[in-house]
Order: sequence, then C-alpha cells, then structure tokens
Amino acid sequence: MRAGLMVLAFTAYISLGLPDGLLGVAWPSMRHDFSLNHDSFGALMIAITAGYLTSSFFGGRLMARFKLGTLLTASTFSAAIALLGYSVAPLWWMIVIAAVAAGLGGGGIDVTLNNYVASNHGDNLMQWLHASYGIGATMGPVIMTTAITLTGRWRAGYLLVGLLQLALMFSFLFTISTWENQDKSSATSQKTNHLNSHDTSMKTTLRHPRVWLSIFLFFIYMGIEVAFGAWTYSLLTESREVSTKLAGYWVGSFWGIFTVGRIAAGIYTSRISRMKLITGSFLAALFATIILALNINNAASLAAIILIGLAIAPVLPALISGTADRVGPRFAANTIGIQIAAMGAGGATIPSLCGIMAKRFSLEAIPVFMIILIIILTFSNLYSVKAANAVGQFED
Repeated sequence: MRAGLMVLAFTAYISLGLPDGLLGVAWPSMRHDFSLNHDSFGALMIAITAGYLTSSFFGGRLMARFKLGTLLTASTFSAAIALLGYSVAPLWWMIVIAAVAAGLGGGGIDVTLNNYVASNHGDNLMQWLHASYGIGATMGPVIMTTAITLTGRWRAGYLLVGLLQLALMFSFLFTISTWENQDKSSATSQKTNHLNSHDTSMKTTLRHPRVWLSIFLFFIYMGIEVAFGAWTYSLLTESREVSTKLAGYWVGSFWGIFTVGRIAAGIYTSRISRMKLITGSFLAALFATIILALNINNAASLAAIILIGLAIAPVLPALISGTADRVGPRFAANTIGIQIAAMGAGGATIPSLCGIMAKRFSLEAIPVFMIILIIILTFSNLYSVKAANAVGQFED
C-alpha cells in the first residue's frame, strides 16, 4: 500500500509540471488572442504566486491541522478548476483570477508531498519525486504543441490537462482514508523526526538568518528554472526564427533531459556529496547559459538548452533534502513550506522581470540575465554551507 501511495504522489508531481510546460508554448498564442504585451506575462505569474504563496507559506500549519489526504484532494481540485477555467475564460482578467486557484492548488500539493517525502524517505526518492515534475513539464510542451498544431487553439491543451487533474483529484478522494492511516503510522514511527513536528512557531523560525539565506536560495533557483522553461520558446521563435513546431519540441527536450537528470541523480546521489552535486550543477549550467547567450548557431543553442536542463535537474531536490542541515532540524518543517513559497515568488518575479527586459531591450537580454543570476546563486549557496558549518562547529 505504501508503494501505491508513492506512485500516486509521483503522479501528483507530474501534474505540477504539466501547467508549467504548457504555459511557455501557449504564451505567444495567448498574448495574440488577448492583444497583450510581453510584460503582461507578469500579471499571470503574480496571480499564480499569490495563491502559491498562501498555501505553501502556511504549509506547516495546514499539515498540523488537516490530514494529508484531505489537503491533497483539496489542492488537486483547486488546480483542476483553474486549468478548466483557462480553457473557457473569454477575457484576460478571468484567466488571471483562475491563476490564483492554480497557485493555491500547486502550492498545496508541493509543500505537502515535500514534507511527506523528507520525513519518511531518503534523498533518492526525493530526486525521483522531483523527476516526476520533469515528466509533467516534458509532456506539457508536447501536449500544447500538438493541441495548437491539430486544433489551432491553445485552450484545447488546457482542457485536456484540466480533465486529467480532475481525475487525479478523485484518486485522492477515494484514497483519503489510506493516506490518513499512512500519516498516523508515520507519526507513530517517526516520533523523534523533527520534520514531523510542527510545533515550532513561524515567528521563531523567521528570526534565524540561516532560514532567510535558505529562502533566498530557493527564490533565485526557481526563478531561473521557470524563466528557462517559460521564455526559451519565445527566444527561439521570436528572436532566432526557429519554427514554432521545432521550438516546441526543443523546449520539450529541455524538460526531458531535466527529468533524466533527476532520475539518474536518484541513483548516484548516495555516491557524491550534496555540496559537490549542487556546485557542479551550477558551474555546468553557467557554461551552458553562456553558450546560449552567444547564439553561435541553432545546433549550439539546442545543445546548450539540453545541458542546462541536465545541469539544474538535481539541484532542487538536493536543496530540499539539505534543509535540516542548513537551518537545523527544529526549523526544517516550517522552512520547507517557506522555501516552497519562495519558489513561487521567485518563479513569478524573475520570469516577469524577463518579460520587462524583453520589452525594453530584446529577448536576447534574457540569457545574459540568467548568467548573472546563476553566478549569484552559486556564491550564495557556498556562503550558506559555510555559515551552517560555522554554526555547527559553535554548537558542538
């Protein structure tokens, strides 16, 4: 039964990746249909983030009050309603409102499953959980590209994924009692696991500088990841004159290799230190992004996109698994929720800034911006490890 729940958890994480993969390909068509500028992308991302921040920031509190299966059912229902709303909304402001519900659902799924896996499973399953996101993000561009090719309408892609999300909601609904029995079993067998203890106040957690540094890492990292996923298609089609069909599959290749990287990381993560894994990933991503910015030719850009996906793939699961090491076990549960909220904020803010830069300068400014952010992220992570080690030595 426990294996069955993990399969359902992986499926839920696939559902998290689908909308992100859809949006990058759908955006040019959405922008045309509603007569929008590039910077209107920010309104959509802000709306998603408003919901995402609400459900994820208070994830620790919600998990203390409600059962696991109940939270997952409610979260997937909210996401399904949002995606179905995208498929029928006639006005832009309605899309933006639906995006709030999408954020609420995504944040709820994200924080609940990350806490569950961090509490009850090891680094390898955390990598595989996040690999499931990559599967969804890989399928998203393919689904949307196929929908636009066959029907000429981006709404068809959202309709299909909304119906799939609704089916997932019923799966959680029918297994609520199973999830709750598993939750009780975990609580009984993990009494000493601080990730299962939610009695540390949010106010106390936020007093610690190490928590804020950890939050910053997630803000920058997710902004980079979402920006690559959301803007690569526009960069290729509108600035580098790559065909829409080919560009859609190129973006899919980014998420595809991203998924392969996380699956592989689940196998070799026990053979390499977390620090070496993260630092090596940042340096490889930096090199690939420089190649993308140089715009040597289409083949080099494709290779760079694939390498970026492979390089950043294991970073997020490794950062989440290392939360207790960075901030201390007492603050880990609350920090995981806040980090996921920071991911939502970064995933909205940084791609929105990319839209503003594309409007004021050009789409070619985006990879240069990514280079700067990767450098900042690399040094911030090195400092966070140094600070954690210093505190650990002091406490010893």
